[in-house]
Amino acid sequence: METPPFFGLALMLLLLPDLLAGTGALRGNDNGETLPESIPSAPGTLPHFLQEPDDAYIIKSNPIVLRCRAVPAMQIFFKCNGEWVHQNEHVSEESMDESTGLKVREAYINVTRQQVEDFHGPEDYWCQCVAWSHLGTSKSRKASVRIAYLRKNFEQDPQGREVPIEGMIVLHCRPPEGVPAAEVEWLKNEEPVDAEQDENIDTRADHNLIIRQARLSDSGNYTCMAANIVAKRRSLSATVVVYVDGGWEVWSEWSVCSPECEHMRIRECSAPPPRNGGKFCEGPSQESENCTEGLCIQDKKPLHEIKPQNIENATDIALYSGLGAAVIAVAVIVVGVTLYRRSQSEYGVDVIDSSALTGGFQTFNFKTVRQGNSLLLNSSMQPDLTVSRTYSGPICLQDPIDKELMTESSLFNPLTDIKVKVQSSFMVSLGVTERSEYHGKTHSGTFPHDSNRTFHPIHAKNKAAYIQNLSSLSKRSEMRATGIFGHLGGRLGIPNTGVSLLIPHGAIPEEASWEIYLAINQDEASLQPEGSEVLLGPQVTCGPPDVTVSTPFALTIPHCAEANSEHWNVHLKKKKLQGKWEEVMSVEEETTSCYCLLDPYACHILLDSFGTYALTGEPLSDCSVKELKVAVFGCMSCNSLDYSLRVYCIDNTPCAFQEVISDETHQGGQLLEEPKLLHFKGNTFSLQISVLDIPPFLWRIKPFTACQEVPFSRVWRSNQQPLHCAFSLERYTPATTQLSCKICVRQVKGHEQILQIQTSILENEKETIAFFAHDDSNFPAQMGPQAFKIPYSIRQRICATFDTPSTKGKDWQMLAQKNSINRNLSYFATQRSPSAVILDLWEARHQHDGDLDSLACALEEIGRTQPKNSNLTETQIEESNFSYSRQNGL
Repeated sequence: METPPFFGLALMLLLLPDLLAGTGALRGNDNGETLPESIPSAPGTLPHFLQEPDDAYIIKSNPIVLRCRAVPAMQIFFKCNGEWVHQNEHVSEESMDESTGLKVREAYINVTRQQVEDFHGPEDYWCQCVAWSHLGTSKSRKASVRIAYLRKNFEQDPQGREVPIEGMIVLHCRPPEGVPAAEVEWLKNEEPVDAEQDENIDTRADHNLIIRQARLSDSGNYTCMAANIVAKRRSLSATVVVYVDGGWEVWSEWSVCSPECEHMRIRECSAPPPRNGGKFCEGPSQESENCTEGLCIQDKKPLHEIKPQNIENATDIALYSGLGAAVIAVAVIVVGVTLYRRSQSEYGVDVIDSSALTGGFQTFNFKTVRQGNSLLLNSSMQPDLTVSRTYSGPICLQDPIDKELMTESSLFNPLTDIKVKVQSSFMVSLGVTERSEYHGKTHSGTFPHDSNRTFHPIHAKNKAAYIQNLSSLSKRSEMRATGIFGHLGGRLGIPNTGVSLLIPHGAIPEEASWEIYLAINQDEASLQPEGSEVLLGPQVTCGPPDVTVSTPFALTIPHCAEANSEHWNVHLKKKKLQGKWEEVMSVEEETTSCYCLLDPYACHILLDSFGTYALTGEPLSDCSVKELKVAVFGCMSCNSLDYSLRVYCIDNTPCAFQEVISDETHQGGQLLEEPKLLHFKGNTFSLQISVLDIPPFLWRIKPFTACQEVPFSRVWRSNQQPLHCAFSLERYTPATTQLSCKICVRQVKGHEQILQIQTSILENEKETIAFFAHDDSNFPAQMGPQAFKIPYSIRQRICATFDTPSTKGKDWQMLAQKNSINRNLSYFATQRSPSAVILDLWEARHQHDGDLDSLACALEEIGRTQPKNSNLTETQIEESNFSYSRQNGL
């Protein structure tokens, strides 16, 4: 074996007698000696180790100590990574074992962090001891030396779960990488989970927490703790909610028979009652049925014994009464119409003001063909004559899919064939009455048409498919809108959602009228973004899909992204007939197929084909931000002492908030504070929601609900279902009627919002907080000139001016630039009138504010407006019949 060079000379002197006796010869030099593994002639025994070096870990920069003790031993030296450690680095001590009389030698060395880091071998840094005696040498075990550490981030954080009672709960936890390997401990509501004391819980399976049968008491916030000799790490908390679906008890006994010959029975949803968000029992809670098998008693006689004459007399009385009332009503109508005609005779035309009956925007002419009807408005009129009535007041077209075109059936029931004539008030004032007509006699699912003015031919061909398409849309009326539009165009919007459709003047042929619909998809299978993409707004369907417009229409879709091209790549996608989605364009893309203008809260899209569209966003960095609306609702629970707080964090789009409002209205929820905006970053950190400053001795919050944490992915992709957390509060006595607290909503390493709650829980003392007031809430459909902010005559002059090329560059391109349209100008260049399309985009952007001053300033900067024509008032706008309250400066 090899001996350390500094020990070679001493060992030779020690063994000199044996060498002279011829037992062996050694060759040495200054660097080392070669010794036999054992020396038979030496007295004594081989060294025996009382202490061998242990594996050790270097923590931070502190060196570690390796120790050896052997008996009997003349010398002990360390060997590390196959090389001897220098004698100067050893510390040795010698003692005597009193029981055996043998010498005990101890040696130890220090190993530094630098030594371990500088070693680059195929295995860990190691050291062992070699001890000598007269008989030979012994080697200790190899002890490894490693640098200890513990990474910060868990390889897998536990995720929150909602499970039914008695269901299995599995929370996964993969601790951070570390040396030595971290040991895992679970906390529930900051208290250690003791699996040994609870047979229902198992924490042995690869650091996972398994609850075999969930109990209500298992609800809470669970945290995975990882620790080694270096540090401790906490995972993100996972909220576990164990819910109970409600179940019916048995029906009660039937009640006694009532005077109406009915009895009833009831049942309660209390076996068990729903808890922690569990489903309420399905089905009715009460039933009623006839209790005499049809033999009801009247005047102490069975019903079948009542004489038929009584029934006949009662029927005659009802018939005669109805006829008498009808005659009186017709007489009143005839007198009223006659008097009104006389009062209006100075106009020279047959005019009836229908403003008291209907509301809307167009003027209609009703022609009725009556075949000898005895209930004519004028008894002197002969059969087969056509009576014409022109309604110069506003009138509202109802949805022909759900109702007949005109719903004034009580007034016009005798008039069996109604035709509707569309005219402007300007034409009526000129006495022009010959225009194309609608047939007003339509049924649900049909389309008005006649020989002069018809719907698009494709409608008649595919009528059944069109009706089926409409029936597949959302059944919630507040999420769809329809309207009949003609050559003059108009605007269609879904109230309180931010979704709207602008149909320009001239987009529909002159001799056609189209039923156009707009809907937000809620019931259909939604778009599932791929990869890192997220849905930024609602999926919108406009149609009918089988018609083509001659001028692009403008579709406005709200979005929740903090618009920044450095952080988001926004795409427009369209749904194919097979249900698949294809990308139409990127917002920053240069294309002539369509145009997207991204404003801070909405995207305005110019399209030439109807269909289903959606906006998706691909985050380009951790700085990408989704804007969330935070709202708090409250309501009393079934228990009179309980009060529920529901905190919603939803995409900041009007339609998403409108859905929450609708759901809360059905649940009896009350908005407790004005909603606030939260900037949620795409940095993978979770969202924490907590209730703070609850008044002591008045209220207490139920266990496990004071602080709830929502994983990042659930917030980041929360488009499909409104994300909310529920908090259950309990008052100590019914005398407590006021609640004050704070709701803290914060993203870990991100933005925070505090909502101050101050409310009364009594219904008669609650203050209503106005949460929505949109300009389009009362007018989902606007037809003709009143739908546009720019008067048509001025629009024509602008187009005629800027569509003409100018040597000074003062053309439609400068018009676009002055209206903040600086990208993808090649799209406008392909249009028949670039200026008209630019103005359509301006109309879509300014549908609520109607900021004509900005447009006037833009024209003034270009230098195209004439000062003498700059102060046009409403009396000079001939083709516009909507009121204008100020000079428009164009």
